[in-house]
Amino acid sequence: MALDNFLLNLLEDPVDHGTLLYVPSRDVLYNPRLRVAYEVRDSIPVMLPDEARPVSDEEAQSFEDDPGARLTGEG
Repeated sequence: MALDNFLLNLLEDPVDHGTLLYVPSRDVLYNPRLRVAYEVRDSIPVMLPDEARPVSDEEAQSFEDDPGARLTGEG
């Protein structure tokens, strides 16, 4: 299940406070500046810095190329 638009408009990275790229097909929120991904589990974003995982170049490109991806904070 996709995240609610209201929630997406509020979300920001807990470390650098910037926007995130939500990729619903992969259930992740991706920070391209820090190159980390936060999982979305059961429609709940896990936004703990210790839970973030590094993202490879290939995975980053796949996130950015995903047609269903959108930035958080966009109304």
